[in-house]
Amino acid sequence: MAVERRGKLIIGLIVACLILIIKIFVIQIVDDKYKINSSNNSMVYEIIYPTRGVIYDRNGEILVGNKMAYDIMVTPREVTPFDTLLLAKTLGTTPEFIRSKMAEYKRDRKKIGFQSVVMMKQVDADTYTSFAEISYLFPGIKGQTRSIRYYPVNAGGNLLGYVSEVDGDYIKKHPDEYRPGDYAGKTGIEASRENDLRGEKGYSIYLRNSKNQIQSRYNDGSLDKEAVPGKDIVTTIDATLQQYGQNLMKNKVGSLVAIEPETGEILALISSPGIDVEQLGEIRKYYSKIAADPYKPMFNRAVQAYYPPGSVFKLVNGLICLQEGTLKETDVYPCYKGYTYATDRKLGCHNHASPLSLQNAIMNSCNAYFCYALRAMLENRKYSSIGEALEKWNEYVNSFGFGHKLGSDFPYELSGTIPSSKTYNKYYGKGRWRFATIVSISIGQGEIGATPLQIANLSAIIANRGWYKIPHLIKDSPNLTIDPKYKEKVYTMVDTTQFQKVIPGMWKAVNAGWGSGATASIASVPGLDICGKTGTAQNPHGADNSVFICFAPMDNPKIAVAAYVENAGFGASWAAPIASLLVEKYLNGEISRPELEDRVLEGDLMSKVKVK
Repeated sequence: MAVERRGKLIIGLIVACLILIIKIFVIQIVDDKYKINSSNNSMVYEIIYPTRGVIYDRNGEILVGNKMAYDIMVTPREVTPFDTLLLAKTLGTTPEFIRSKMAEYKRDRKKIGFQSVVMMKQVDADTYTSFAEISYLFPGIKGQTRSIRYYPVNAGGNLLGYVSEVDGDYIKKHPDEYRPGDYAGKTGIEASRENDLRGEKGYSIYLRNSKNQIQSRYNDGSLDKEAVPGKDIVTTIDATLQQYGQNLMKNKVGSLVAIEPETGEILALISSPGIDVEQLGEIRKYYSKIAADPYKPMFNRAVQAYYPPGSVFKLVNGLICLQEGTLKETDVYPCYKGYTYATDRKLGCHNHASPLSLQNAIMNSCNAYFCYALRAMLENRKYSSIGEALEKWNEYVNSFGFGHKLGSDFPYELSGTIPSSKTYNKYYGKGRWRFATIVSISIGQGEIGATPLQIANLSAIIANRGWYKIPHLIKDSPNLTIDPKYKEKVYTMVDTTQFQKVIPGMWKAVNAGWGSGATASIASVPGLDICGKTGTAQNPHGADNSVFICFAPMDNPKIAVAAYVENAGFGASWAAPIASLLVEKYLNGEISRPELEDRVLEGDLMSKVKVK
């Protein structure tokens, strides 16, 4: 047994030695990567930057393309004495700039090592050509080409976002992908799709002699790596519609969002005031000015601001009450310039016919009607308390996409706020509040907050008769497949049949004519069958906000829109004209109401908005 054990041990040792010998042979003879890693000081890696992916609109028009730019690079350890005056003159800078840079590199010599660093970014083509002709006079200083962004269409500055040089914090978070001098998307689509757009860097390897001079390509370039271009992206945006929407919102503060109801694709997403695409291309030049602007053009109001939705929210409450069975479309309620909810308190309303049925209440935007309707739902005896009823209401509202992030592929989307019984228990104490306490939620005020994207999505839900697809900005394309969740229908808790009862009221609001008390007659366009709802949202910081949602046509809708204009007064004053012009432009390609278009395009409401 001892002899047998000894034999096995000897065989095991022989096998282990053979494995070790083979491994050493592979490392030293076969696999060059170990040689390369262990001799980096004798090699130079010249980075080849990939072309960033192009961003297209839904019709194939380029929104963001690429053009060549030129950087002047320095490898400090390769620099020898040179003519500072000649270099400064060639590069269009000062000798003091050159000297300060070289002194900086000398201080950081150990840290930089044999790396190349950027001395001047994005010099123009003429300067680069002049330098290239005499670059042999400046060892260790060379030119490097890279692509930078350009914007052939002035559409969607906030939407597209900008690309800028990465800082130390960014590099720490992505140590394997970026190094000083690299660029990355920082906002908008550029940021959310950075992994797709950036591509993969390549490199060429060169041998260096003992005097730090480049001798030749390593291994005849067999181990060089080609750069892999970034993936092109096709957006859902219609560039023409986006541009037109931006023009309509010029000199106004707010948002304009258009969605294709059937697909959830965002056709236009405007935040005003916004960033001009020319500023995106030179963000370093404009950044300080943009950041100091009190109107906050970098703040994307469409997804990052939430407001009281105002009277457009009456549609949600009406649908919930219909589903709960506490309201029938034939039910009528009176309105005597408002709803009295306490002995000395009244929620006011404008003068109109009374009493009203559901459709006429939508057409006239009657406050009292929806106070009566929501009270009947919240005080329904099938619930043990108003708190329990409000929890059910909260559940309904959330199913419409409010109170939580929709899950759009646009970064930094906010969730908005929808109150629950916990909200009011915290404010007033459990059992110490009733309908009169929370009456304002009947008309989309109070503790309700929604983003313009959520409000536009409400319009798409009604257009679809009870469902939506998550609003999104990126389409399927040969290079990219979007998340399947953007193709799934999300149903509300309200049956499709109930939506058929409110849509005629929205049609009347736009098309019934001035004498009917319709609140959105200004949005009517013959032949388009626009269905809409105005909103006038109270604003504690100034004049009321103007709100309007609509979709068209009534049957088989092609577009759903939400316009939200801060401090602009009644919904019919500004939001309704803006939204209806956008709809008409999309469906007809031209405008039949030039006087209205001129009024909107020339309208300047900036002075009405209070800024901090």
